[in-house]
Order: sequence, then C-alpha cells, then structure tokens
Amino acid sequence: MEMSFRWYGDDDPVTLDKIRQIPDMKGIVSAIYDIPAGEVWPYERIIALKEKIEAHNMKLNVIESVPVHEDIKMGLETRDQWIENYKQTIRNLAKANVRTICYNFMPVFDWTRSELDAPLPDGSNSLKYDEKTVKDLDPLSGELTLPGWDLSYQTDQLQKIIDAYQDISEEQLFDNLIYFLEQIIPVAAEEDVLMAIHPDDPPWGIFGLPRVVKNVDSVKKLLSSINVKNNGITFCTGSYGADPANNLVEIVEAAKGRIHFVHARNVKWTGELSFQETSHSINDGSLDMVGVIQKLLADGYEGPIRPDHGRMIWGETGRPGYGLYDRALGATYLNGIIHATKSEKRQVT
Repeated sequence: MEMSFRWYGDDDPVTLDKIRQIPDMKGIVSAIYDIPAGEVWPYERIIALKEKIEAHNMKLNVIESVPVHEDIKMGLETRDQWIENYKQTIRNLAKANVRTICYNFMPVFDWTRSELDAPLPDGSNSLKYDEKTVKDLDPLSGELTLPGWDLSYQTDQLQKIIDAYQDISEEQLFDNLIYFLEQIIPVAAEEDVLMAIHPDDPPWGIFGLPRVVKNVDSVKKLLSSINVKNNGITFCTGSYGADPANNLVEIVEAAKGRIHFVHARNVKWTGELSFQETSHSINDGSLDMVGVIQKLLADGYEGPIRPDHGRMIWGETGRPGYGLYDRALGATYLNGIIHATKSEKRQVT
C-alpha cells in the first residue's frame, strides 16, 4: 500500500517538511481549498500544488475532495452546468497526472461530530459523536463548525437548502447520485481517473438529511449501478465502522477491485449511534484494524491509504482530528501491520 497523509495546504500547521519525516511516507492527499464548490479547478493551480509537494520528495496521489455542488445533489435543473464543470476538473487533474479523486455525496455537511476535544482515559482528547447531543443541536446556530463543512453559505441560504432536503428521500438522493455518475464516469474512464466516493459520516441520517452510502447494501447498489472500475469507493473504516451493524470485512469483499482509497482510523462505540475516535490500535477501539488491513492485502489492494483522524496528544493543538503526532503514530502502526502481513505471506510461500 502507498502510505499517505492529509495536508491542508500552506495554512496547515502540519507542514510538508514534518510529514516527510514519517517513515515510509510516500503520498500527499490534498485539494485546492479556496475554489467554491462547482467551479472548475484551473490546471495551473493543480500543477502548482503538485510541484510544491514533489519538492518535498512526495507525490500528490489523491485529491480529497472535489466538492459536488448542492444543485447536483438536489437534482435541480441547474445541475448540468455544474456537472460540466466537474468533468473539466477531472480532465485538468488527469492532465496533471493525478489519478484518484475522493468525493462525497453528503447533503450540506461533511463529517459531523458533537465534540471536538472530548477527553480520553489516557489524557489525550479526540473527536466524539453523541447522538443525543446532535439531535439537540441546531446546525444553523454556529455552535459547532468542523473542518469538512462548507461555511460559505449565508445562514438564510443554508436554511433554504436544509429545508429543500426535507422533501428529498434517500431514493431520490441516490437517483441524483447515479445521474451525476452517469455523466462523469465516462470522462473519468477516458482520462484514466479513479472516482472514490467517501461514505456518509456518520452512516445514518442527521438533521433530517438523507444518507445513501452507509452500508454493504448501498455499496453493492452503487457499484452495480455503474459497473466499471472507475466508479469505486473510498473505504473508510471509521465511517462505516461507526455503525456496529456494519461488518467491515464484508464491505471490503463486496467492493473487491473497486476500492481506490483507504481511510484508516479506529473508533470506540460508546452507546447506540454514539462513538469516540481513539488511537489506531486494535486495543483502544472497537474495530479490528489488523483484520481489515489483512483482508485488503489478501484482496490485492496496493493503493493509497492514509491514517485518518487522530487524537490530540502531547499538548498539541490545531485542526481537530488533524494533528501531526497521533496520525504519524497511526501511519507507523498501519505500516507495521502491512509489513508483518507481507512478511508472513513471503515466509508461507
């Protein structure tokens, strides 16, 4: 697998110089963060980002994310113009030899947590999701802002969008996703680009908004609807694994050959539809990280993988979930599983 690391650009306190010092670090997962959703990413901006990363002896191996405009998700008449822009962005990324695009189809909000610095028994803190707290939370109040959220909407605009989604069922949202994919996947195939949809996070409805990528059934439905390699998934252990009903190995098997990117993080279930993120260790969380990585390797996955959200440890402050130290420990832990598994396989054969 190609060990990779999320980097938020020049404003990220976790610099490329620091990331490069993590053992076996090969790839950088990034994006152009100041371009509004729906607008074309200029080729020159992509090349500038790519060259900056390459100057630190790493490569831009995944774009995360190219945001999907809300008009596309809602199936509005204006969606075709935004889809055309998305196609051009795919072409520009391919021209720059960037071949994997992670994206999501979550309405309005990206990943959601109720607490950004919840304490853990070891003295560190991490992201937490408590269902009762979220049910009582008003997303328009400004009480909570998270790194993945698009905050460019004015409050009145956001209210109108949320209201509009109340009349959109999961079936309709899925149909809108397929309409989008029917337009862009032929371009991705022509340009040799792999599209990797990220699951909903958490994988159940919040704020009355529908969810469509949440379990093994939705993965099977998505992949069979457009059955070509370029239409694939980002396998995120923490997102799928937040729901105890999800069997991660079963999802890997269902998506065999169509997993184009892996997010690896561990979570501890703390109640019904509630969880807290932990270290990557199999001993700290509820997920079998060793078994999942071994299954991916057994199925021949050799693509990019990145340690996902980490704890804040050793007094570090910064972007919640995206500090340096615990993600670096996570990368090393994941490499240990990968190297040991491959070594065992060599000894057996």
